[in-house]
Amino acid sequence: MDAMEFFQRSAGVWRSQRATHHLAFRRAEMGDSEITVEALAADHPKVTEICQMHEIDPAKAAGGAFVKWQAAMAWDKEDDNHEGSTVFAIVPDGENPQQGLMLRERGYAEIVPVAGRYLMDDQGALVLITEYETMSSVERFWFASPNLRMRTSTVKRFGGFSTASFCTESRIDSGQDASDSPDSTSQPADSGAGTKEFYSVLGW
Repeated sequence: MDAMEFFQRSAGVWRSQRATHHLAFRRAEMGDSEITVEALAADHPKVTEICQMHEIDPAKAAGGAFVKWQAAMAWDKEDDNHEGSTVFAIVPDGENPQQGLMLRERGYAEIVPVAGRYLMDDQGALVLITEYETMSSVERFWFASPNLRMRTSTVKRFGGFSTASFCTESRIDSGQDASDSPDSTSQPADSGAGTKEFYSVLGW
């Protein structure tokens, strides 16, 4: 399985249950989210646009995805907002298509375009690595069954502060309302959710 097939298998609506461990405080926080994923073809206009934004030949892209999420965490304050959406593109390395670049239109720590790295490990899991100026994140996704996906993530900030999370994600719908996709007249939301604890490279 390559990375694009992994995201095609991820298409649909998912319910995610998350436990986040704030290591500096030795405390854990629970949360849940609803995530919608739509796989995009290599020639989709949004995939082309993101490649051009990163000054990469769009012909090298294998495809991408549109991701929308809405979430709540146990420590949320009244004005906290964990919802938004994003589009990303997958650009495999020429010599090894099992790894490559993950291009995103905006980051979650800095509001600028971000290029992370992905690789498929020898157990069929997808590993995503993103380096920011002030932090870094490593995530690993794998399917326990076709409708059950697991995810671990670690976030490190300069100065030593870090978090570690584990998520169990169950598919609740294999379809998607076309009005929510990037083909509609509305554009993916720029919610600023990246200032919260959702440091996933895919935005959830």
